[in-house]
Amino acid sequence: MYQFSGKLKTFSIALMIIGALGVGYSFLTAPKTVEDAKEIIASQHDSHETTAATHAPATDSHEKTDSHSNAKTSEHANDEHAEHVLHALQNKPWAATYVALFFFLGISLLVLTFYAIQRVAQAGWSIVLFRVMEAITANIVPASILMFVVIMTSAGHLNHLFVWMADGTFDPASPNYDAIVDGKKWWLNIPGWTVRSIVYLVGWNVYRFLTRKWSIAEDTANDGNKIYKKNYHASVVFLVFFMITESMMSWDWIMGLDPHWFSTLFGWYVLATLLVSALTVIAFVTIYLRSKGHLPFVNDSHIHDLAKYMFGFSVFWTYLWFAQFMLIWYADMSEETVYFIARFNEYKLPFLGMVVMNFVFPILLLINSDFKSRPWFVVIGGLVILAGHYIDVFVMIMPATVGDQWFFGIPEISALAFFIGLFIFVTFRAFANAAPLAKGNPFLQESEHYHYYNIEHEGEENHH
Repeated sequence: MYQFSGKLKTFSIALMIIGALGVGYSFLTAPKTVEDAKEIIASQHDSHETTAATHAPATDSHEKTDSHSNAKTSEHANDEHAEHVLHALQNKPWAATYVALFFFLGISLLVLTFYAIQRVAQAGWSIVLFRVMEAITANIVPASILMFVVIMTSAGHLNHLFVWMADGTFDPASPNYDAIVDGKKWWLNIPGWTVRSIVYLVGWNVYRFLTRKWSIAEDTANDGNKIYKKNYHASVVFLVFFMITESMMSWDWIMGLDPHWFSTLFGWYVLATLLVSALTVIAFVTIYLRSKGHLPFVNDSHIHDLAKYMFGFSVFWTYLWFAQFMLIWYADMSEETVYFIARFNEYKLPFLGMVVMNFVFPILLLINSDFKSRPWFVVIGGLVILAGHYIDVFVMIMPATVGDQWFFGIPEISALAFFIGLFIFVTFRAFANAAPLAKGNPFLQESEHYHYYNIEHEGEENHH
């Protein structure tokens, strides 16, 4: 039985504490008034203004008269800009936390989905990885609780992540009225959005609770595979539920941040980025536990297959990224291109960098079959993949919530530290609470000898 080591537990708790303190500090130091925002703007442009003043020509009396006549207009524009910056910087701690929260909740959800696929497909190779996947999916519980908090604070106007929730958006008499969003109020309305979000979270957690309970019960069951069949049928139902709710979740929680924009591929695109990340996390946890001697039944062939999935779905993600971008660019419709224009103009480095990290690097590193069986190669590729897909989620969320006031600072680092610490703590504690091998699964023997079957198959191919 695996024992959650004291060092790893202390490390995870330290990350959570440091992360929580950093996030709290970010909220406390966010600007509170327009005057605070003006001071920040002034400090950001001090050097630029000094340089401009040094090279500015002397003004004559006519220019001075013009400057007086335009003073009020300029002051009003400055006030509007300062108010915009204020809202963006107040949103920044919320947005940074939301990026990390969505990323880790999505990873846990897609690990659960991959696990359900293995059960429905009655796959033999992956049985020895079941307890690893079950342990990772334990993160769905705390992440769902925190997502529920974000949902309720958004619905209660305690944050301003979702611009369509602002007062007056659906009121034609209000200066905040938005005709485009008003046309979507059958979907974008706070009661419906809140109820749907709760349904997603409850449905995912119910399946996770049941499948984990039944999987452990299989270890000691002597009922002719009745529990196994029960888990199989529950997994079928869950996959249907997931395919519906994943797309809806993507519309509500990500596309809803840009309520004017839409893409018919977006649900698939979010699915691809989270699935690649989930497979990478499964590989990481498996490699770590195997290196510590806790998964002696996992061999190089299992690692090789996980790396193949990482490689394959990296290509799938790239296909969806290109398909979405190319179709929107080719159609050149303003309501669609605005999404990519904002990201290309204001987030050029992360926007283009993630394409290299999520496609070019995995292709170069993992295309060689021999490298897929080498854990250290998989870890190197996986680190780049995880960083690239975190940036992908970052680029999905930040432009709509903070605009051009983005930078990777204390809020982002702290949120990542907190959720990494939470992930480590919950995952390895869950892994310690059950036997590391799903002994009751009828395909276990095939999984344990998966390597030998591969060698035999390769030998037959070479003979022919």
